[in-house]
Formats: sequence, C-alpha cells, structure tokens
Amino acid sequence: MTTLVESQAPVQERYQPRRLRLFTRYLRRNPSLTVGLILVLGLTIFTVYGMLTIDTRDAYPLATMPKQAPSAEYPFGTDFFGRDLFAAMVLGTWQTALIGVIAGLLGTLIGVVLGFISAYFGGVADTIIKGISQILTPIPVFLIQVVIAGSVDRRSVTIFTMALIVVMLAWMGPTLVMRSQVLTMKERTYVLVARLSGVGDLGIIFLEILPNLLPFIVAAFVGQVFAGVFASFYLAVLGLGPLREPLLGNIIWAAQSQGAFFNGWWWWPIFPALALVLILGSLALINMGLDEFANPRVRRTE
Repeated sequence: MTTLVESQAPVQERYQPRRLRLFTRYLRRNPSLTVGLILVLGLTIFTVYGMLTIDTRDAYPLATMPKQAPSAEYPFGTDFFGRDLFAAMVLGTWQTALIGVIAGLLGTLIGVVLGFISAYFGGVADTIIKGISQILTPIPVFLIQVVIAGSVDRRSVTIFTMALIVVMLAWMGPTLVMRSQVLTMKERTYVLVARLSGVGDLGIIFLEILPNLLPFIVAAFVGQVFAGVFASFYLAVLGLGPLREPLLGNIIWAAQSQGAFFNGWWWWPIFPALALVLILGSLALINMGLDEFANPRVRRTE
C-alpha cells in the first residue's frame, strides 16, 4: 500500500508541471488572449493599488485645488471642479468596470437560461422566446438606452441603475447564440446515450450539454462586458449617467462641457480616454483569443 501511494505522488507532481507547460505554450501561440489578460491584470493592479492608497473623497468636487497640471502631488492633475484626477481615475475605472461586469453577468445568465429553455424544451416557449429575440435584435439598442436613461430621474441614477438600463437589452444576442448551440448539441450521440440510460432533463442539461458550452458562455460574457462598458461610456458622455460619480464617461463629458482642450487643460480628458481605450481594447483582445475555443474552425492543436 505504501509503495502504491509513493508511486502515485511522482505521477501527480509530473502532471501538474505538464498542465502548466501546456497552458503557457497555449498563451504563447494565442497573443490576443495573452495581451488582453496582461492589460486586464495591469488595470486590476492599478485599481487595487489606488483603492488602498487614495482618499476616495478626493475623487469628488471641491476636494483639491482646481485646474492643477500633472505633478508629483497630483500625478494626473486636477479638474475644473477640484477633483484629484488620479483618485477619480481609480474610482472611475472601478465603477465603469463594475457596470460592465454586472451587465455582462445578468445579460449572459438570462441569455443562457432562455436559450436552454427555448432550444431544449421547444414548443410554445421556443416560439415566444425566439420571436421576441428576433424582433428586438434589429432595433437600435443605443436609441432605446438613451430614451430609457433620459426618462429616469437624474437624482435617482446610480451605478446599479445604469447597469440595469444596459442589461435590459443585453440578453437577446446570448439567447440566440445559446439556442442555436443547444439545438445542435441535444442531438449529439452522447446526449442520446445519456437519455437512453435514464438520465433526466436536468442531468442532461447540467452534466452533458452545459460543460461543452462553457467556451461559448465565457465568450458571450466577455462580449457582454464589452458592450456594458461601452454603453456606460456613451450614456455618461451624453450626460445621462450619475453626474456626481467619477465614471470615466462622466469625466470626459465634464471636460468636454468645460472646453478642457481650448483652455489648455489637456490632461483632464486624456487620462480617462486612455483608460477607456485600455479597458475596451483588453476585452476585445480577450474575446478574439477566446474565439479559438468557441469556434472549431480556427481551433488549433498542439
């Protein structure tokens, strides 16, 4: 018995480095995913470090001397309203990412549930879900979000309100994608074998179909986070976000409304615009990298 345990330990020790080597090798041949993950890691470190070192009150008006250029005391300068832009950037990056993650989670979750119900059970539910999704998909999401955000009392708009506004129209795409994938997978041989073996519907969904759809679900989630971040940006730039919160879009909107470039306050819109480009760029690169998992046509083998 002792000999058997001792012989299994080296096997496990060899197996773990092999998995690590395969993962690092995969990252080397998938530069989009690698660069995207590095950018997300860098933004996460910036946000975590900033939240541990800043006073969040400096991210709001009348906290510092206004219109100060970048310096040792204010690395990103201050704006017209007396906000420390470094503190505002840290808090704004966190808030903008939070809106995207909430919208992405809810949109993907609703899409997965509706897609499974529609494709697996069919019938009237399939007709209703597919019909509503196909009717709403061609409608310009931007216009509807602007109308909804503009009709909400500005004093009651919060980070979570914006996330809910975004997610109201974020579930149609994942629903149609999940529906099409489940329709093909539920006719696969392993699903038919499981059904003949007496496995129930829930067992087939959670044990047979869902694990094989994880790459599609992850890719859909990243895409929805991208859409949520972008939606929070353009709604805030239009002045439809929570005005007091230092969202990246709010900072750019305030800089535009005060004519920052014309007055020589170039640092005010530059840094939030750069942060937004990094966030959206990292998500786009990760989504491109995950396409290898979700799309068998471009999948490569070792």
